[in-house]
Amino acid sequence: MMQYFTSAPVLPPAPLLPNGDGIVFYSDDDDEAASSSSKPHSCLQYLPQHHSWPWLPGLVSSSSSSSPKPDIGVGGGSISSAGCMEQLLVHCATAIEANDATLAQQIIWVLNNIAPSDGDSDQRLASAFLRALIVRASKTGSCENMLVAAAAGGTNLALYLHRFSAVDLASFIDLTPWHRFGFAAANTAIAEAVEGLPAVHLVDLGTTHCMQMPTLIDLLAKRPEGPPLLRLTVPALTATAAPPLLDMSYDELGARLVNFARSRNIQMEFLAVPSDPTEAFATLMEQVRVRRLVTQGEAVIVNCHMMLHCIPEETAAAVLSSPSPTLSPRSTFLKTLRGLEPTLVTVVDEDADLTPCDLMRRLRAAFNYLWIPYDAVETCVGKGSEQRRWYEGGVCWKIENVIAQEGTQRVERQETKGRWAGRMRAAGFRSVGLTEEAAAEVRGMLDEHAAGWGMKRDDDHDLTLTWKGHNVVFATAWIPAP
Repeated sequence: MMQYFTSAPVLPPAPLLPNGDGIVFYSDDDDEAASSSSKPHSCLQYLPQHHSWPWLPGLVSSSSSSSPKPDIGVGGGSISSAGCMEQLLVHCATAIEANDATLAQQIIWVLNNIAPSDGDSDQRLASAFLRALIVRASKTGSCENMLVAAAAGGTNLALYLHRFSAVDLASFIDLTPWHRFGFAAANTAIAEAVEGLPAVHLVDLGTTHCMQMPTLIDLLAKRPEGPPLLRLTVPALTATAAPPLLDMSYDELGARLVNFARSRNIQMEFLAVPSDPTEAFATLMEQVRVRRLVTQGEAVIVNCHMMLHCIPEETAAAVLSSPSPTLSPRSTFLKTLRGLEPTLVTVVDEDADLTPCDLMRRLRAAFNYLWIPYDAVETCVGKGSEQRRWYEGGVCWKIENVIAQEGTQRVERQETKGRWAGRMRAAGFRSVGLTEEAAAEVRGMLDEHAAGWGMKRDDDHDLTLTWKGHNVVFATAWIPAP
């Protein structure tokens, strides 16, 4: 998918600082510009120490990133280090929220110069966050007098997201284990759960347009006792979907899957129900409930692949403290799910916390997680390739959604594995873990990718995909508690 700019916009000269000086860049080898003894010592060497910039001392003392990301490239004291750019982004967000147009404009100018959208992975990450902040300012009306050139450059990214054919989407997903990890873990768990069962109703709440299903169909076709009757129900999203996008109708997608299942001697029905995460998939869940009542002996499997975090979690503290607290959409969904008495529920999602209401906390959390796709894609896709543009365009969409959107429009509300586990237990489920067979399947898949990818298996036998030791995606399996 596409980036906001093909290159950083050319902005006018930096505005004057409160003391009348312009923003100055020092070159490491330019002794004529300033002696080393006169240069400020931090990533803020381009800004003067001045009483009108009260946030400078804190930034100087914390020039290294709060991110667990390993140092890549230049050190923490460099102007273009990840830590410096993160701090500048946080202070830019603070200025925008405070409607401080002058300060926001100055930081934007600096970031546009040190974080080009076609730079290294850290620079591309910072560039995406900067564009998201500009979009937020334009949406909220903050800093109305910000640089016209910067605001004009903030193109609507959604217009440039690529729509894939089914074949191209399958190849695109194969670039990294980001989705394949969950496919491998969940498919093995599902195949084990329905062993010997004659009929299976699979509810697929996924973001990859059923790209997981062909491998699962192959697994079910190989059962010694023969394949089951298979019913596949998916939500036909009526609101704008998150990337990747598929250039195909649900009817055509369903017809292709039914034909593929038939080629594997599996009788399959496909149903797409107009339903959205904003309403906690209420329409879809009601259809599944009714089907459950009229059909005997059909195992219900619910596969949740990176879709649950799109269900809003908007319960206010005031509501929680009221005598009759209202369940949030997220809790309502899990309560309804428990009522279905499913044979198995698989939950695969990104292991991050992007729920904070405070923008600065949310920005830090997202920055300290979303460096991973930018870093990882460089190991598998060359610079300038279409697939890399599409891949990073999808990440840019996520960043813009996290930073620029609020309310029901902000669908990227990931929670950590621990918090989802707490939600599942509170809703009446218990963890059954993932077997060694599932872990072996994941290991085999990871052998096809770069050496930086790995897997953890915890005491509950849940699995976590890692990149250079940092958690990326988790996979868990649940059944109704007695």
